[in-house]
Amino acid sequence: MKPHIEANISIVAQSPGLARESIDVVVTLPTFKRPDHLLKTLASLRAQQTRRRFAIIVMENEAEKREGADAARPLFESGECQGLLIIAHDRGNCNAYNAGWLTALQTFPNFSSLLVIDDDEIADSNWLENMCSTRERYGVDFVGGPQIPVFARPEHAVWSRHPVFSPHYAQTGPVPVLYSSGNLLVGRNVLEAMPFPFLDLTFNYMGGGDSDFINRSVVKGFSVAWCAEAPVFETIPARRVQADWIRARALRNGVISTLIEKRQRAGEPFGAARTIGKSLALLAVSPLRAAIKALQTGSLSIGIYQVYVGLGRVMAEFGYSNEQYRQPEKN
Repeated sequence: MKPHIEANISIVAQSPGLARESIDVVVTLPTFKRPDHLLKTLASLRAQQTRRRFAIIVMENEAEKREGADAARPLFESGECQGLLIIAHDRGNCNAYNAGWLTALQTFPNFSSLLVIDDDEIADSNWLENMCSTRERYGVDFVGGPQIPVFARPEHAVWSRHPVFSPHYAQTGPVPVLYSSGNLLVGRNVLEAMPFPFLDLTFNYMGGGDSDFINRSVVKGFSVAWCAEAPVFETIPARRVQADWIRARALRNGVISTLIEKRQRAGEPFGAARTIGKSLALLAVSPLRAAIKALQTGSLSIGIYQVYVGLGRVMAEFGYSNEQYRQPEKN
């Protein structure tokens, strides 16, 4: 049983004449201090080529200034955007997603698929249709799609090959797991089966709550596919190609990997020891893997990424967590 919408979620705008029972797809869009880009994301959603009836839920996570909410509110009140604009009063990545997904369940009784896009992304015009069609084609519960980096400076395009920015898969079809909610479809059946809060607040300022949620769902038997034909285009500011940001993201990815594996092995004999052993082994071989990658790609940064991930895995055993989202101006 999911809780009712409480005081930490406020509905501040709703499109007129919203036929809640007829909505088949809900698109959730968290936003935090990106009002200008939020409008671009919403424009790409309004341009979707599909006959499916869909609604948008924007989750404003800046409860004080509410710049995103102020920018988007006229679009919902005029009916240009169909759906709801809510305030997720509790700060943090996971809180915003939980607020939007819970609101979707309690507002739209007949939707079958929930999609996720971020406020620094632009959806391809066939994004929604291709994500939903892929789910139907393969009979799966999750679908992921590529987040194609669009760099603020043209000279930074060489970074598109870096593991931090490149898509995890290249071809459409079933895959073992997904790693991000930046371009994601979740079946309603998953949300109804998984406990609330969906995203664990341990990851609230670190990121990785989405990956943890998908992993826990896969363990329960839910299935996953990839749709290469449903890209979103992610705007990459110049600060994200700086060495300190890349290093912090790589270390964070290692930490998340350890935390998720520890949870997966929690009930196994010697599960904790096996996780530590794997982390130490990955760190030990990471210099060799880094050298091979650097030779293959001609990029020292791509190579050294392997070392930072290994370090992050081991550092997690000592309580290290890189909460990049606590300082959004640096993210």
